[in-house]
Amino acid sequence: MRITRKAAGAAAAMIAVALTLTACGGGTESAEPGSAEKVSTDEDITISLAWWGEPARAEMYEKAVDLFEKDHPNITVQTQFQDWDAYWTARATEAAGGALPDVIQMDLSYLRQYGATGQLLDLAGQEGVNLDVDGIDDSLLGSGQIDGSQFGVPTSTNTLALFYNADLLKKVGVEPPAEGYTWDDLNAWIAEVSKAGAGEKPVIYGSADYTGTFWFFLQWLIQQGVEPFTADGQLNFDEAQMTEWLNQGQQLRDDGAFFPIKQTKQLEPLGGFHVNQSASEATWDNFLAGYVAESGEDIKMLPMPSGENGPQQFWKPSMLLSASAQTEQPEAAAALIDFLVNDPEVGTIFGTSKGVPAVQGQIDAMNVEKGSVDEQVVQYEKDVTDDVTESAPVPVEGFGEIEAEFKRLGEELQYGNLTVDEFVTQWFSFAASTVKQS
Repeated sequence: MRITRKAAGAAAAMIAVALTLTACGGGTESAEPGSAEKVSTDEDITISLAWWGEPARAEMYEKAVDLFEKDHPNITVQTQFQDWDAYWTARATEAAGGALPDVIQMDLSYLRQYGATGQLLDLAGQEGVNLDVDGIDDSLLGSGQIDGSQFGVPTSTNTLALFYNADLLKKVGVEPPAEGYTWDDLNAWIAEVSKAGAGEKPVIYGSADYTGTFWFFLQWLIQQGVEPFTADGQLNFDEAQMTEWLNQGQQLRDDGAFFPIKQTKQLEPLGGFHVNQSASEATWDNFLAGYVAESGEDIKMLPMPSGENGPQQFWKPSMLLSASAQTEQPEAAAALIDFLVNDPEVGTIFGTSKGVPAVQGQIDAMNVEKGSVDEQVVQYEKDVTDDVTESAPVPVEGFGEIEAEFKRLGEELQYGNLTVDEFVTQWFSFAASTVKQS
C-alpha cells in the first residue's frame, strides 16, 4: 500500500540542530561505475520516495509511480510530499537519525549539505546496471557530482530568465528590454515602467527588488569572472562585491520604483507579477506555467541581463533525484531514479513543470503543442543555448541557510530597516558561522 501525506511545517531551529548533527556523518567513498548488481525481479521490495511540491505535482508523481510499479511488479513505492520548508525540515531530522527516504527529490542548494556528509549514495556504481545516464549532457550530469561521487541525477534543466508581461507593457506604453540589454539597462527600464504605471489603478511597477535574490547575485558574479564557490566548498567572493551588487538597486529603492515589499508580503505566496501589478520578474524558466495560469496574461521570456562578456548563463538542474546512503535497497532505488529520468511516458506526465527534461527521449515524448507553455519553455532553452557558457556553481554546505538569510536581509533592506553596509556585515557574519570550513 502506498502512503501519501503532507507534513506540517516545523520550527527553523529544528533544521539548524538536525543539520549540525548531519554534519557529523562520515564521508562516502566513490563507487566503481557499474559495480552494482541488477535489481531483483523475484523478491518483494518496498522503497520510499519523497518530494516537495503542491498537490498538482503529487498527482504527477503518483501517476509516474503507478507506471513504475506496473513495470516492476515486485517493487512497492511508498510516497510522501511536503511544501518546500516542511520538506527540508523533515529531511534534516531524518538525516540526523540516518533515516532518509530511499529516494529523495534533491535541490542543488542542498546537494553538498547531504552529499558531503555521507548521507547520500554514490550512484556511480549503479550506472550501466540499474541506472542509465547516457542521455544526460555531461556538464549537466556533473552538477550532481561532488569530489567524483554522483550524489544526484538531474531530472530536468532550467536556466534564469526575465519574464515580462506583454499586456501590461502595452497598457503603459513601454517596450520590453532590447536584445543584449545590461543590468544598467534593466534598471533604467524598471524606472521607466514604474514612472509610466504610476497613474494606473492599481499602480504598475517595473519589477520587484531583484537584488535580494541570492541566485541573481551568483549569476552576476559569474559574469564578473568570479566563480562563487571554491572546489572545496568555501565562499569565493568578498564584502566589496556583495556591496556593489546590492547598491545596483539602491536608487530604485530610494525612488520607490520597485514593487513594495509590504504588498509582496501581503500577496505571498504570490507576488506582484502574478497579479499583474509588476511588469517583470526574473526567476527560473520553468515558472512560466504558473505565471500564465495565475496572471492570465501574455507572458514572455528574455535572457538575463548581460555582463561585460555577454549573458554567461548556466544550466541549473531544476531538481535532482538522490538515494539515501543508508538505503537497504540501492538497486531498487537506482531503478526508480532511472525510470523517472528516462521513461518517455513520465516525460508526458510532468511536461516542463520541473523544467525541460534532461533526456531527449522525454522531450520528444511530450509532443508539445505549438504555442503551449511546454513549447515556449523548450524553445527558450534552445534559444539561449549559446548564452549558457558557464557551469552551475555547486553550492557550499549550508547554502540553504545562507540563501534564506540573504532573502531575509533583502526584505529588511527593502523595508528600510538596514543599510547595504549593515546587510553585508550581518550576512558575512552569519555565513562565517554557517558555512562549514574545510
